[in-house]
Amino acid sequence: MQNSPELNRSPEPSPNRSLLKTALLVIAIAAITSILTVWLTTRYLFPREFKPVTLDAREKKALNAKIDQLDQIRPVRPSSRETAAGKSDKGRQPADTLSPEPYSEKGARRDVTFTERELNALLATNTDLARKLAIDLSENLASAKLLVPLDPDMPLFGGKTLKVAAGLELRFAEGRPVVALRGISLWGVPIPNAWLGGIKNIDLVKEFGGQGGFWQAFAAGVEDIRVEEEQLTVRLRE
Repeated sequence: MQNSPELNRSPEPSPNRSLLKTALLVIAIAAITSILTVWLTTRYLFPREFKPVTLDAREKKALNAKIDQLDQIRPVRPSSRETAAGKSDKGRQPADTLSPEPYSEKGARRDVTFTERELNALLATNTDLARKLAIDLSENLASAKLLVPLDPDMPLFGGKTLKVAAGLELRFAEGRPVVALRGISLWGVPIPNAWLGGIKNIDLVKEFGGQGGFWQAFAAGVEDIRVEEEQLTVRLRE
């Protein structure tokens, strides 16, 4: 006795079960899409403020030493007579005073070196700026990220934060500094070179240094400039 074809045929899935699977799949896709949208919006379109860089005691000491080297005017300690007078004046110390002296460049250092952390820590002296601007130093490249609060009355993005990123090539070659804009992006989207006036990847010193003005004076005053991983060094001419 042969089995009937109707008995061997597998049961067809219930329409209600197929509808349930489709609905669950749509809900899962919608949830994943929503999570990705929120993450991308928070991460790229409307980022949070940057965390200011805080130096430890050793780093602070090194940074203060560099700043002291740049400070050509140093206050003179008050004399013992002034100190005694200050103590007798209700315990108040007299203000530091300056003494006249002839100008001299003898022994003056002409090179300045700052680390990436030191530059960002200097920004942290202005807490509002440090939370909106961050600097990165890599081989021949200085990069910056900037958060710009938008006007609350602006359509669509009013009250939000605009994220701007830029890269600047800095190096020394052929006896002169090289300064070239690598690019600028808004919310992670690079701005076309045409919108930047065609200056992207153009050596600004070479292009405009022969016309006088800022770039010629800048090149004439720099003997060397180097951007390395997390470090910037500039040496000035006499």
